[in-house]
Amino acid sequence: MCDAPTGYPWSCDHQNQPRLEALIEQDVQRGPYRTVQEFVESAVSMLHEQETWLAQHRGEIAAKIEEGFNAAQRGELIDGGQLRARMEGRKQAWMADQHRE
Repeated sequence: MCDAPTGYPWSCDHQNQPRLEALIEQDVQRGPYRTVQEFVESAVSMLHEQETWLAQHRGEIAAKIEEGFNAAQRGELIDGGQLRARMEGRKQAWMADQHRE
C-alpha cells in the first residue's frame, strides 16, 4: 500500500522518502519553485545536464586522475594548506572574470 502524498512522483518503496519530501517541501516553500512537480523537473534536468557533461568529459577526467596518481607515485604531492591556497587563488581569479563579463 502506498501512503505517499499525492504530488510526489516517485515510487512508494523509496527508503528515504520522508527525508526527501521534507527537503523538497523546504525548497518549494523557499522558492523559486511553485510546486513539487516544478522542483522535481528542475532537479532531474540539472542532474541530466551534470551526467551528460561527465559522460562527455570522461576521458579528460580519467587522464587527470591518472596524472595525479602518477604524480603521487613519484612523491610529487602538495599538502592541504598549499592546495587550499591554490584553490582560493583560482576561485578569486574566476570571480574576477565573472565580474568583468
